[in-house]
Parts: sequence; C-alpha cells; structure tokens
Amino acid sequence: MRTAGFLLLAGALSCNAETFMKESFDSKWDSRWADSSREGLGKFIRTAGKHFGDEEINQGIQTSQDAKFYGISRQMDKPFTNKGKSFVASFSVKHEQGIDCGGGYIKVLPKTAAADFTGDSKYWMMFGPDICGSTKKIHLIFGYKGRNLEWKKTPKAEDDKLTHVYTVVVNADNTYEVQVDGKKVEGGNLADDWDFLLPKEIDDPADKKPADWVDEAEIDDPEDKKPADWDSIPEQIVDPAAEKPEDWDEEDDGEWEAPMIPNPEYKGAWKAKRIPNPAYKGVWKPKQIPNPDFEDDADLYLMREPVETVGIDLWQVKSGTIFDSIILSDDLKEVEEYIAQTHGKTSAAEKEKFEAEEKAAADAAAEAAKASEGDDEDEE
Repeated sequence: MRTAGFLLLAGALSCNAETFMKESFDSKWDSRWADSSREGLGKFIRTAGKHFGDEEINQGIQTSQDAKFYGISRQMDKPFTNKGKSFVASFSVKHEQGIDCGGGYIKVLPKTAAADFTGDSKYWMMFGPDICGSTKKIHLIFGYKGRNLEWKKTPKAEDDKLTHVYTVVVNADNTYEVQVDGKKVEGGNLADDWDFLLPKEIDDPADKKPADWVDEAEIDDPEDKKPADWDSIPEQIVDPAAEKPEDWDEEDDGEWEAPMIPNPEYKGAWKAKRIPNPAYKGVWKPKQIPNPDFEDDADLYLMREPVETVGIDLWQVKSGTIFDSIILSDDLKEVEEYIAQTHGKTSAAEKEKFEAEEKAAADAAAEAAKASEGDDEDEE
C-alpha cells in the first residue's frame, strides 16, 4: 500500500508539472526573439553549424561577427514563479569556432521589453559557460535584493568544439545542482555557496583597543648578549687567491690592489634571539554585536517576482557559438526527456562526424606539407 501511495503521489506531481518555455529554434524563431536596441550589436543567424548529428534537430542561433557584444531576448510562454517548487533551466552550447574569449550563458529575468534588454537589466539568474584564456568556468549568478551574487565555486566549462548541455536545478529546500551533459558537476546549499545573507554579527564600532594592549607576540631576550668579538669580523676580506696581472704597470695603472670578496666568517648584524612576550594578550578584536541590517530568509531559492523573459547578453572575441534546446520548467523529468529527444539523439553522430572532419583536415595538412617538401627539394 505504501508503494501504491507513493506512485499515486508521483503521478500527481508529474501531472502538475509545468514547462514555461521550450525553444528549439525552428524556422519561425525570429518571430519570438528580438534584438536589443543597443547600437553595434552582433547578429545571430540560424544554423546547425559545420558538424551536427541531425541538421534539423541541431538548428540553433549562432553568433556571427567577431569582437561584438550580443543582446537578444524572448518572452516565455507564460510567467513563472517558483514558490514551493523547483526551477529547472537547461540549454545547449556549441563553441565550434574554438572559442578564445567570450560568454555562452543565458539570463532569466522579469518581464523586459527586447529593445530595453541590456547588460544592466535586472535578472534573477545568469547561468552558463564563460571562457577567456585560462579562465574556463560555469557561471551561476543570482540577482537578490539589488545585488548580483557570484558563485563561490568555479566548476570547469567544456572548451571543445562539440555540443554540451548545461542544466541547473534550484529546489524549494534551498538546495541546487548543476549538470553538464546530464552528469552532476556541482551542488549544495544556496546559503553556503552564495553570500545571500549579511553576517548576523558585526564588529562593535564603539569598541576601541585599550591603550595598554600588548600585541607584540615576541620580544628580544633580555638575557641574550652580543659576543665581545662579534664586530671584529669584517663583512669583506681581500681575495687571497687574487694575483697582480703580469702586465700591470703601476706608472700607468696605479698601485695594484687585490679585490675584496665576501667574508665567509662574517655573521651579519647581531640580533638578540626572540622569546615569547609574557605580556602578550593576542590579536585584539572588537567585540561582536548583532548586525542591525541582518535579515534572515528561509526562502533563498525564491524569485522575488515572476520571471517572463529569457535573454542572451554577452561579448565574444571570436564568434561561432551556437545556442539551442532551451527549456525552463519546474520538473526535472520533463527537462531530462527533452534533452534525450535533442542532445541524446544527436550527440554520438555529431562527435563521429566531427572526428571524421578533424581527421580529414589533419590528413590534408600532412599531404600538403609533404608536397611542399617535395617542391623545395626539386628547386634545390
């Protein structure tokens, strides 16, 4: 009976699950997405890229111009709030250009007109890979009470030329999990991994260090005395191995003097040995008092207002990144099924095609190099 009851509950929860946006970038994608009104932005184009597992399934939007900012957004199918339930966001990214410096993340934000969407627009979540030189990390930033909170953890982002799926789950118990290609790469508690809350206690600004506070941990040993002959040892001595050159002419060169060298017996300036200071009281710290600005929050996971817009706002030096298969839901199972129907169906074929293309390019380069060597020999 317990098993039957659990299955009935699971079925009820599944029936209540909602998906608020599912974007596959079909031929009508540009009727849903619109560019920001900022001047000089790069353009997105619809394509499956150079290598893919299924040309139709793998259609996405690609950054197409180098050294550009990009800003594009669309409205979700319905507003969403996560009170009392999970939030799941997932999308795929393919850096087929071999990205050197640029973002590959999305933003989830309150209702924002596409024309007004900029890097300064208030958002609830920014999530996805960011690569620049040796920095290759996954961003997960939360907008909370006017602050954008950086993740304390820095899991590595994928930096190859294949498609990868990034998924984040935020639960109503204030826990979270981040997955890449369906595998957990990080997780934990929101309170531990972001600075949502101010400290409960702060230094008392009225507390001052006493004038007689001793904060020197060690002192010179008053019993230690400098040896009487300490200063009789010179720092440098005449080099005993030096010899006057045979061609030295004192009339022209002056009186020869042997060079000086460091004295191996020189001990340096004398210092008394150090001993623990019996009057030392430790490092002074002001007393702690309750922080008047501290506000506890049992619902760190909660959006403060409904989200209705998804945007891509980033900079890329070398363009070519393809975004695809974006889904926002309150049900992880629904998201996993969508990933299985997209990336799951095409990733193996994409990798096989990519590796074949790479091998063909390497073989062609080797043949060209061999031919060039032959031409050089003929010229000789």
